[in-house]
Amino acid sequence: MSKRSIIHMLNPMKHNSPFDINMALDAGYDVLIPYNHVELNEVSVLTQDAIFSRGPSGVKKTGMFIGGRDIGLAMDMLEVAKKSMVPPFEISVFADPSGAFTTAAALVACVESELKKNFKQELTNTKAIVFGGTGPVGIATAVIVALQGADTTIVDHFSIDTALEFAAEAKKRYGVELRATTAASDADKARLLSDADIVFSAAKAGVEVLNQSVLADATKLKVAGDVNAVAPLGIEGVKLMDFGAPLIHAKNSPEAVGIGALAIGDVKYKLQQALLRETLEADKPVYLDFRNAFEGARGLV
Repeated sequence: MSKRSIIHMLNPMKHNSPFDINMALDAGYDVLIPYNHVELNEVSVLTQDAIFSRGPSGVKKTGMFIGGRDIGLAMDMLEVAKKSMVPPFEISVFADPSGAFTTAAALVACVESELKKNFKQELTNTKAIVFGGTGPVGIATAVIVALQGADTTIVDHFSIDTALEFAAEAKKRYGVELRATTAASDADKARLLSDADIVFSAAKAGVEVLNQSVLADATKLKVAGDVNAVAPLGIEGVKLMDFGAPLIHAKNSPEAVGIGALAIGDVKYKLQQALLRETLEADKPVYLDFRNAFEGARGLV
């Protein structure tokens, strides 16, 4: 009898994400096994239990998904899982904590697309500001755009120390230089926007990050992307389905355009589906993180 496909879903938190479970099932997996409160030192044993129990033919129908909220921990878990493989007993592993990798990849790819389309410009040498830059989506966004050569600043609403800590970790892990700052007031935000080329809004859902008065101070702004789909939206004047619509409140940047959360979310949804299918259908094991996600998002956009 043909073996059913199984995906083992590891999560260091209390619950696995229903979103990820739905996505894995819709991607074609027959059986989904969630694991909660998984610690880093448990990943190797779980991986080897998964690979040795099905034989060389069974591992081709076995995958692993790493969730959680901490992107650094997810990357560590992915690396441990990869090192625990014993050829030919190898399975594919996909890390996407809080959907941060696929969301960030979709966000950056959409902004890059509009930057090229409207301004004939690459991400390289642009000045990028990431609001909510210490959250999972924000830091993943910052790392992706910095790897493309952008001068990137991460913004924490409350604490410069938190922003500096995340910037230091990004440099250690990925070799990128991130500027770090805080912006609690409209004046702080306006200062940051005054010479920004691209802006990413990845702050907490339901929080308006950039209002009309702040946007009016942007003089070089070209593209702004917002992943907040819960009212009030993150950037005033950017609608959910906007994809290159005029950024109406950036009056001193008359050519600036905005991208809304559902337009980005459509790319993110297709991207996560495609990567999950890749773990199921690839001839050889694959190990997927934000870098693979960004390349996939570029193809979709």
